[in-house]
Amino acid sequence: MTASALPEAAARVNGDDGTPGFGVYIHWPFCAAKCPYCDFNSHVRHQPVDQPRFVEAFRREMETMRGWTGPRAVTSVFIGGGTPSLMQPETVGAMLDAADRLWGLSAGIEITMEANPSSADAKRFAGYRSVGVNRLSLGVQALNDADLKFLGRLHNAEEALRAIAMARATFPRLSFDLIYARPGQTLESWETELRRAAGYAADHLSLYQLTIEDSTPFKALYQAGKIPIPDPDEAADLYDLTSAVTAELGLPAYEISNHAVSGAESRHNLTYWRYGDYVGVGPGAHGRFSVDGGEKRVTIAERHPETWAKKVAEKGYGVVEEEMLDQQAQGDEMLLMGLRLAEGIDIARYEALSGRAFDPARLAMLQAEKLVEPVANSRIRATQAGRLVLNALVAELAA
Repeated sequence: MTASALPEAAARVNGDDGTPGFGVYIHWPFCAAKCPYCDFNSHVRHQPVDQPRFVEAFRREMETMRGWTGPRAVTSVFIGGGTPSLMQPETVGAMLDAADRLWGLSAGIEITMEANPSSADAKRFAGYRSVGVNRLSLGVQALNDADLKFLGRLHNAEEALRAIAMARATFPRLSFDLIYARPGQTLESWETELRRAAGYAADHLSLYQLTIEDSTPFKALYQAGKIPIPDPDEAADLYDLTSAVTAELGLPAYEISNHAVSGAESRHNLTYWRYGDYVGVGPGAHGRFSVDGGEKRVTIAERHPETWAKKVAEKGYGVVEEEMLDQQAQGDEMLLMGLRLAEGIDIARYEALSGRAFDPARLAMLQAEKLVEPVANSRIRATQAGRLVLNALVAELAA
């Protein structure tokens, strides 16, 4: 079955009402192996992780953050990592129970959990579903064994397809990730792989161009000339092809790298891109939530898992960096996030949040250059060309 053949109503678990929302992000930092392209906060442990110890730390940090945020209506929960599918279902259930006790999790809200095909197990998937997870995000990354090996993945293509089938049979909603712009990948080979992927997708695909991140093994290989990546023109062609094919197949881009059947957009990620509030719980987690006076509080947690747990045991939280964002900083962040979306940003909300209006002459210039366009007279969004130069576009609009 292709994505375009799926009924839209079947995907509507997220309850998106168009508002920015309030999300709870839970970071499980442990992985079976570190991928060479990854700069996320993930850690390999060669002995079994003491899951009850970490559950207690997650509970305690959530309690502290509930005191910071006050009562809020949670619109989504996202359990990321790391590899959350290395957790026992009881661990996931205990953390969701804590979030429900502290903030309240309304029936039917989106609860997403990341998983890797190498740790996919039917019994464990059923356990996650039984404790409330209703959306799975699978880190597939490629559909051929050679590229999976290059990317350092622990699964092969057959295991990936088996995990996709298992997830589709277990969860109401499914997304999986692919990385493109891989060395040697042509427009033709990527289109073939993308069309194949769309045939397996339930309602959502996340499609990321390979980037070379600092402090990763790929960075050293790239600097040694061993990893060729596309030049800007080739990258733009790959991006344009991705947008065209997914739109044709019923999974149009609603954000630069994310594609979904109508109504199946990630509610949690929309909270980020709409510049809503969220708490980040766990090692290395980031949070951003509004406080009295119109400022927004930024929290960044200790990255090392055991050090984080020790800090939580001592003082109730593992946050090691904090910042208060004023109106101008919030406006700049809203631009950077919101212009990634196909729906763009609400002009009135931007002006109220930032305390400033767009320069009409500058806005007219960017429209003339076909980098931004109006939407229904109340919003603006980046065009396809504008998304390719997003940082420069944000700098122009914020000037």
